[in-house]
Amino acid sequence: METAAHTRAWRAILVLCGLILFGSVADLRAGTLLSPGPGVLVRKSAEPFGVFAFAISTGGLPQKWFALKDQLDDDMVQLALCDGDRDNCASPAALKLLAIVDQARTRDGRARLGETNRAINLAIRAVNDGADDIWSSPLATFQRGAGDCEDYAIAKLAALRLAGVAAEDLRIVVVRDTLAGEAHAVAAARLDGHWLMLDNRRMAMVEDENARGYQPLFVLYQSAVLKYVGEPMQFSGLDSPPLSLVAETR
Repeated sequence: METAAHTRAWRAILVLCGLILFGSVADLRAGTLLSPGPGVLVRKSAEPFGVFAFAISTGGLPQKWFALKDQLDDDMVQLALCDGDRDNCASPAALKLLAIVDQARTRDGRARLGETNRAINLAIRAVNDGADDIWSSPLATFQRGAGDCEDYAIAKLAALRLAGVAAEDLRIVVVRDTLAGEAHAVAAARLDGHWLMLDNRRMAMVEDENARGYQPLFVLYQSAVLKYVGEPMQFSGLDSPPLSLVAETR
């Protein structure tokens, strides 16, 4: 009798745990990008690659992104001012970036994204920051004329915003390039419900579901940094990720 009672008790506990588990899953599916509280997952279809992600606020990557955001906001103000008065614009870097924006504005949809991706890929010389991994604002990158992968992605976000693409349709995605064996950053733009990857390593844009060489790690959106769930990234001693601070956020 005692054994039977114990069995029924354990069954009750398991049923209760199952109800709690399913309730948690339902809450996760109902989560939104900017939901309050730590560790809230977004809807599976909300972000590039359709993978669950949760907000993080500590570690090297959020620190880099939040520090850059102030510079990015300042650049957007200066670019808007120069956009409205080209003759009195004192920034050659702003005028160079705005020339790309002008071309993008003459196109629509996928052509606008592709034009921006191609033009910025050609305008910036690829360099490796090495261990310093400095994240530069768009005007700093165009003034220098060179940048790392994240600098391309940041500049593309600024150009697309000025060209009329909504902020909620733009992301920076940190991935692991499985072919190169290193971390990599790309811009992502949503068009007609599909996410396109704007990569400085290729002129052609690829939809996230067709980007077989990408393992998504983190996604950056306005004032939020999210970490994809279940990423098994492990850097070996042979790997030299250009985004040196990615490992700090694991």
